[in-house]
Amino acid sequence: MPRKYAILVAVSLAVVFLDQWTKYVAVRELTSQLDGQDTLSGRLAAFYGNPPPEGAGGLHFRPVRSVTVVESFLRFRYAENKGAAWGMFRNLPEQVRVPFFHVIILGAVVLIIAYYRKLDASDPAQRWALWGLPLVLGGAVGNYIDRLSRGFVVDYIQAHWFDRAYFPSFNVADSAITVGVGLLLLDGFLRRESRAHVSSP
Repeated sequence: MPRKYAILVAVSLAVVFLDQWTKYVAVRELTSQLDGQDTLSGRLAAFYGNPPPEGAGGLHFRPVRSVTVVESFLRFRYAENKGAAWGMFRNLPEQVRVPFFHVIILGAVVLIIAYYRKLDASDPAQRWALWGLPLVLGGAVGNYIDRLSRGFVVDYIQAHWFDRAYFPSFNVADSAITVGVGLLLLDGFLRRESRAHVSSP
């Protein structure tokens, strides 16, 4: 397997595994969804299966606690997101929202792989895209698994400022996408600077 495809597969799968594992731990520790399930198969069925109807606060899984990580700045608190990043499009009717996300996510995966095929792993100038695209792909697939299995994405990281200002809740997949997009922006900036330097007298 060529080196660049080894990077694509390894990084993407690592992100998907870490994302799904941390979401499982968050649901297990922060909600009552897995209570009473004595086997791994039972817990996985409760985690990935059809969720119960929405309860208090519009949540399918009932939160039972939150965990403070850094006082006044960061905590783990269960949340659900039916929309895109930061809850965009979450209020669309379900018959519109579900196929919309299927098309967008599958289209993004096709575009990422098509662009990745054009990269040259031996070119140092392309190293940021070489690592950024697999991060975006892994994050997109991680959140897509949530949408396919239960219709919403599990979020559990809540950054805040003394409980006065809140950043939208997120997860490992969101973090990977953000870092990956940052690397792609850096890649575009450095390539533009390189082209400007070459063309200057």
